[in-house]
Amino acid sequence: MATKINYKKFIIPIVVALVIWLATPFRPESVSIAAWHMLAIFVATIIGCITQPLPIGAVAILGFTTTVITHEVPIDTAVAGFGNNSIWLIAMAFFISRGFIKTGLGRRIALGFVRIFGKKTLGLAYSLIGVDLILAPATPSNTARAGGIMYPIINSLSRSFGSAPEDNTQRKVGSFLTFAEFHGNMITAAMFLTAMAGNPLAQSLAKSAHINISWMG
Repeated sequence: MATKINYKKFIIPIVVALVIWLATPFRPESVSIAAWHMLAIFVATIIGCITQPLPIGAVAILGFTTTVITHEVPIDTAVAGFGNNSIWLIAMAFFISRGFIKTGLGRRIALGFVRIFGKKTLGLAYSLIGVDLILAPATPSNTARAGGIMYPIINSLSRSFGSAPEDNTQRKVGSFLTFAEFHGNMITAAMFLTAMAGNPLAQSLAKSAHINISWMG
């Protein structure tokens, strides 16, 4: 299915970028022209990510392309980050993550855990956190893991127990399971290098300080 472009949502980012760009003569003396222009592109990109005339990834690429077209950043410098191993680790892990969600493998693993350990409410909570633990090394976004795989299962389980927000019965079991998964997700995100998108970035920053962090370390 093709992504529909909402051209009207481009208006605000473009207007903001032009206003900041044309305000270059009024910039603080300590700020260079190039830095001010980069600020204009950066702010416009952030606003574009909020208004989303295109998916966030596409908006980011447009911002990246603009910096090159306007000669604010040399092409060699702009693409230098794509040679970083951590970036490709994140990209490959996201591909695997989409496979877990699209094929339903993550859901099957979760339902298997629920069937074995979900005899009681506490057992359900432990089983959901256990699934998160197993999926964490293969899903680099803890947000995608919780929202794409775990939340639909929690929602279904809660409703099967008669717990739904529209009936004001969410505190029967739904709130508990959601709260338990939230905290479990935070823990598993910190346990593996690939469990959260920010972890490989942290590894790169540590490496620049001559601190080598291994996958298991």
